Amino acid sequence: MPRLDALLALNLGLSKTKARDVLAEGRVLDATGATLEDPRLDVPTASLPFSVTIDDEPRALVAVSHVLQHKPVGCVTALDDARHPTAYALLEDAPLHAELRPVGRLDLDSSGLLLWTTEGTWLQRLTHPKHAVPRTYHAALARPFGALPAGLTLDDGHVPTITSLAPLPRADAHPALATPDDAAVFATITIVGGAYHEVRRIFAALDSHVVALCRVSFGRLALPRDLPSGQWRSINPADV
Repeated sequence: MPRLDALLALNLGLSKTKARDVLAEGRVLDATGATLEDPRLDVPTASLPFSVTIDDEPRALVAVSHVLQHKPVGCVTALDDARHPTAYALLEDAPLHAELRPVGRLDLDSSGLLLWTTEGTWLQRLTHPKHAVPRTYHAALARPFGALPAGLTLDDGHVPTITSLAPLPRADAHPALATPDDAAVFATITIVGGAYHEVRRIFAALDSHVVALCRVSFGRLALPRDLPSGQWRSINPADV
């Protein structure tokens, strides 16, 4: 069970000393309006998120944060970048923003489902190859793709694990997928793994070319069709 001072420090981006000062000054109230002053108060995990009011502002204190984001094209999966906008900057109102880290990556020109977490073990479970968590993408292609050969090997020797690959009717493509004028056909592909530009390189090896790419699911989590570009939602890690 986290202590109240540690929980406050984590959620407010303060040191524990500063968090104790906030409590001592009587600035924190519980859900009943009673003043919380004891920094050693244990907050049961079952009580999280823990509802408090700090300086007349309602807050929901959490110990961990997991976020699903609709990443737009044109921003990078990074905490900071000198050349491009970052997906991280779009999460500034997310719980425990300062502690969030990306679960895998989407490149500058790709859109779709991007997960963030404060929990290292959860990140490891989703990204380590031994857990074989599938990712599904919708792709707009410049031309039809060829048949998938057994044991497809990419130019760097990587052998991708492709669990499904099929043409995709345009009407079934996720609305988060861009539709460039030079898109001739669409496809859906599910892979296990996340090597550099893997999906783009797979289609290149099949004599096609990706002109737009969107990740639509990661494990059991799907990108909501109504989630606007750049927006995010808190999620339950058990859903992945």
